[in-house]
Amino acid sequence: MPSHSIFESTSHGSLGSKIFILLRDRILNESYQCGDKLNELTLAKELKISRTPIREALKQLELEGLVESIPNKGVYVKGFSPRDIDDMFEIRLSLEGLAVSFAIDRMDEVHLAKIKEVFELLEFYTTKGDFDKVNDFNILFHESIYQATQSTYFEQILKDIHYYVSVTSRHSIARPERLESSLAEHRAILEAIIDGDKDEATERIQRHIRKTQMLVRKYYATRK
Repeated sequence: MPSHSIFESTSHGSLGSKIFILLRDRILNESYQCGDKLNELTLAKELKISRTPIREALKQLELEGLVESIPNKGVYVKGFSPRDIDDMFEIRLSLEGLAVSFAIDRMDEVHLAKIKEVFELLEFYTTKGDFDKVNDFNILFHESIYQATQSTYFEQILKDIHYYVSVTSRHSIARPERLESSLAEHRAILEAIIDGDKDEATERIQRHIRKTQMLVRKYYATRK
């Protein structure tokens, strides 16, 4: 094992951000469980860095609502509650319906070609049953629609929300039958976009989100 940190060439200002992303991913991917304590010294030793960027990252995680700092006790993982997850889906439902409508109005041939290309890759990896790749291209499919709105502000808001939702949603496509039905839903969205039918595209993308929301609810209900 190398004695140096993988973050050693990173400037101090961006180091805290990189540690935040690393710890956030661990929480969202359930490497850390709700109630786990995040110890500054232990993390600093593991990552071979000083405690200062760890402290900065933990503060940012607390602002995001993913951890809780308890005086005289430490920092503990909170994760997401079922209500948090439902709230994110409701926000995404409204914003993504608007996004696909904007995209149809504003996209050019380059944006449309990108959405088609991503769908083809999504289809390919679905037939292969490659869950990790399907998850990656599922995210990219939706982000390609956000990009087609040609609104940097709107795209960033949606990407932030979709990041959290996509991590919790990965459980919903872990079954072969869901891989196939999810692909069919994305195909229907693409067809409506190609047809330039904003109402149909909005309905189809919202139907897809509702289906995913229902499956995520079932997943978390089984974990109670």
